[in-house]
Amino acid sequence: MEALMTGGFSCIWCVFVGGAVAVGVAGTVLWIWALIDCLTKEGDEHNNRLIWTLVIIFTHAIGAIIYLVVRRPQRIKELGK
Repeated sequence: MEALMTGGFSCIWCVFVGGAVAVGVAGTVLWIWALIDCLTKEGDEHNNRLIWTLVIIFTHAIGAIIYLVVRRPQRIKELGK
């Protein structure tokens, strides 16, 4: 009986750990994508590239999401890239 309880707990534990790893990997991929997009396509006027790069670097996935949702569409509308 004890072996069944321990096995069930480790199975649940693996699901939680696996989910956390998946979220971490997805956040890092999103972060890298936003950072590359910012560094290669953001204009230099008014230090936009520097400011957004610092926001993305220091806030990791949250900064990447903010950049991709707020600034990227605005940049595409302004600069066409």
